[in-house]
Amino acid sequence: MTFEGWPAEALEFYEQLETDNSRVFWQAHKQRYEQDVRAPMEALLTALEPEFGPGKIFRPNRDVRFSADKSPYKTHVGGYLEGGGYIQLSADGLACGNGMYQLATDQLARYRAAVAEDLSGAELERVIAAVEAAGPRVHGRDALKTAPRGFAKDHPRIELLRNKGLVAWQEWEPAAWLGTAKALDRVVGFLRASQPLRAWLDQHVGPSELPGR
Repeated sequence: MTFEGWPAEALEFYEQLETDNSRVFWQAHKQRYEQDVRAPMEALLTALEPEFGPGKIFRPNRDVRFSADKSPYKTHVGGYLEGGGYIQLSADGLACGNGMYQLATDQLARYRAAVAEDLSGAELERVIAAVEAAGPRVHGRDALKTAPRGFAKDHPRIELLRNKGLVAWQEWEPAAWLGTAKALDRVVGFLRASQPLRAWLDQHVGPSELPGR
């Protein structure tokens, strides 16, 4: 299947799911999800694979074990690329992310050491400026309210040091191009623009080496 965008019915599906997030609704409209939502996402990931690696689609069910919100289904579809990158479609439109959303303890130690070091820290600042000049915004995740232990409050990169994750993110509201192959161009543009951030994180942070990660 060639990626030709998402039909308007995909956004309508999620608008209705937000109103009636129930197993009854899901079972009655599962074919719509498969045809209008999942199939285009599969086609998109296939189109992206030669440049960005294989991808997978996250399951539509929510993990409600530790959540006060017991709604059984996610109100978006998300796809992840092994080479780095996240794509999400919801009633609000299209969104893309890239980076490291939540750093494990060992990753966080390596991240802060690299941010604090003059050469790698300055390089990250240049990378962020270049990414944002291309369109995406770079956001810190779960930032501490003060300096992390062992770092001075007046460190020149204290804002970056406080983060427990770092991602590039871009969103687009629903528009006619979303139902065409031009949506692929938007995703590719984001992934290419954000790749320097992912490359810095891969080089200086890397995967967690903790058991079970």
